[in-house]
Amino acid sequence: MKILNKVIQLNTKEEFEFIDLTKAVEAFLAETGIQNGFLNIQTMHTTAPLVLNENEPLLLDDFKNHLAQLSPKDLPYRHNDFTIRTVNICQDECKNGHSHCLALHFPSNLTLNIMDGKLQMGQWQRIFLVELDKPRQRQVQIQIIGEE
Repeated sequence: MKILNKVIQLNTKEEFEFIDLTKAVEAFLAETGIQNGFLNIQTMHTTAPLVLNENEPLLLDDFKNHLAQLSPKDLPYRHNDFTIRTVNICQDECKNGHSHCLALHFPSNLTLNIMDGKLQMGQWQRIFLVELDKPRQRQVQIQIIGEE
């Protein structure tokens, strides 16, 4: 049994960006030689979750419109009121209560089966990091546990 790890660093460009990580994840799997096991991918951020879905441009536009309607920025989020909020405040803190509320609907990790050296995903499934906030540096960790 082997356990292997990798960190992917990336910079997002915009709110509601869907970044397809599938090729990078598959390339790491191929490097490991693991034939059977599990791959876990985990985001290190509260406003950039992961999702398994289809990479079709019009559908991605639908997702973005859905997200904008689901948690509008102009609602009075208490997280955004820096006159009363006293916890977890950074020097460059932004008003992103809507991003955190959206993240409630997504997982922070995905676990996929590996069989015969391949990730087991449906025909159209892809692995996405979803930027729910402003452009920034993001980090995703991958861990593979399995046998050669």
